[in-house]
Amino acid sequence: MSYLRIGLLLLIAVWLLVSCKEKNTATKQTAMQNKTWWKEAVVYQIYPRSFKDSDGDGIGDIKGIISKLDYIQSLGIDAVWLNPIYESPNKDNGYDISDYRNVSKQFGSMNDFDTLLAGFHQRGIKVFMDLVVNHCSNEHPWFKEASKSRNSPYYNYFHWWPAEKGEPPYRFSIFDEKGYGWEFNKATNSYYLHYFGDFQPDLNWENPKLRQEVYDIMKFWSKKGIDGFRMDALAFIAKDTTWPALPPEYNGVWVMYYASGPHLHDYIQEMNKEVLTPYKLATVAEAMGDVPRVKKFVDEDRNELNMAYNFEAIDFGYLPNEYKMPDPQGWDLVKWKQIYKRWDSAFTEKGWGTVYLANHDQPRMVTRWGNDAPEFRELSSKMLSTFILTMRGTAFYYFGDEIGMNNIKFDKVEDYNDVELHTNYAQVKAKGGDLKRFLEGMKISSRDNGRTPMQWDSTSGAGFTLGNPWLKINPNYTTVNVAAAEANQNSALHYFRKLTTLRKANEALQYGAFTLVDADNPDVFAYTRTLNNKTFLILLNFKNKTATLKTGMDLSKGKTLLNNYGSTNASETLQPYEASVIEF
Repeated sequence: MSYLRIGLLLLIAVWLLVSCKEKNTATKQTAMQNKTWWKEAVVYQIYPRSFKDSDGDGIGDIKGIISKLDYIQSLGIDAVWLNPIYESPNKDNGYDISDYRNVSKQFGSMNDFDTLLAGFHQRGIKVFMDLVVNHCSNEHPWFKEASKSRNSPYYNYFHWWPAEKGEPPYRFSIFDEKGYGWEFNKATNSYYLHYFGDFQPDLNWENPKLRQEVYDIMKFWSKKGIDGFRMDALAFIAKDTTWPALPPEYNGVWVMYYASGPHLHDYIQEMNKEVLTPYKLATVAEAMGDVPRVKKFVDEDRNELNMAYNFEAIDFGYLPNEYKMPDPQGWDLVKWKQIYKRWDSAFTEKGWGTVYLANHDQPRMVTRWGNDAPEFRELSSKMLSTFILTMRGTAFYYFGDEIGMNNIKFDKVEDYNDVELHTNYAQVKAKGGDLKRFLEGMKISSRDNGRTPMQWDSTSGAGFTLGNPWLKINPNYTTVNVAAAEANQNSALHYFRKLTTLRKANEALQYGAFTLVDADNPDVFAYTRTLNNKTFLILLNFKNKTATLKTGMDLSKGKTLLNNYGSTNASETLQPYEASVIEF
């Protein structure tokens, strides 16, 4: 064999090795090919009516948020998501919109909003608006006109069933005491559809004129300079207007059926073409479904949306066929870890996910996923914050969690404001169910637990209001508040700021591959984040006892960057609710 031939073979061998290595690296780092701000962001969610009241009416408002802009910036977050501030009768706290182009008088004026938006942008903070277009309020001018006559030009902006055809095919309603999704309207002698409350008629996306109305609304806010939309119940917008019987294979889980409308993705692709791409908007969708369904929303090749929520993990641990009733046996951490592994794998090469543990539709994360006993509240708060900010996916973080706010746990149904809770309470009562058991369950899972006012200081009204708060303030505000947290260098607040700084400084915590460690450990959630030969090992003890794990790594070679006990020594034995971030 000639030297020339041997040399040629060696060159081919080297090329093959390099090619395989590059291919493997490319597979691991697919997400890095499309770096963008919303993948790297920590999004801070603000529930306006509970954040800060500026005028003493007991309801948070825009001027209140403006007064706290510097505090929000100090958290190190990159964007905010504002829950609805539009004009609304507020039967569902703003998710029943009566005017999409005006700000609710409870919250202030459009000038106030413009000032707020400018204030955020001056501080380098982007803004997501909440887009609620599956339904509107029955006090919206469209519905007021539509409900007068079948000849109204707005009649086909909604879904109707003529009474002369008899009873409409059964549809379940989420906020209806009867669980019935059709409501009779005498003037038109027809029934209108409502997946949520009877005061929230569903919009008819099958009507092109309605779709253009929605796109015009989106353009209105986009021209003001917002940076994106969080899309409420978007998966429900498309309906099968032949109104077939509900398919039995859904076994009563009608939200999955509702999220499977025939032209759903056609409408979202049209929205992308008309608004999202031209205005360069970031989007996160409330897209119910399993992995294959949700992936369709965020596959870049489909030109739809950017991010989607994982509902499977957040709904874990409730008893089947009951309304948010916590399983008295607790929840299985091993199974919970597998849910996150499955969803992370789904977005390895296409699409992008989110990580969150609380929002306005959820209880406080410390009570739900940690431990709100005084000795563990801050420790578990820090541990859970570590989880959110070191996982792969855009981090969505709920206001007040940075100081470890926890559930208020109301004893009486009268203390609750939430329409969803009152609906389900009435259903349990009508069936002769155990109301005491129901209310005990709601102390853990009710949405109002996450809606109590922000605890700013220990003064009367918690620094939230000088008036009567719209929802009771958690009595522990005298010790759990921002002022106390600022004064304590070991507080959950200061720890959160360290986390946002750490995440921002390390691309491996944004884009790095996620790999479970000691996956079958029943007490510890451990994983690595790896990118460009840098590895972070995250150790999280989810239990109120000392726990051990097997990492298979030489921890002496790692550097502990953050630990909620203040420890600098990495160990495979963790104290209750201990969290460690270790760099290799």
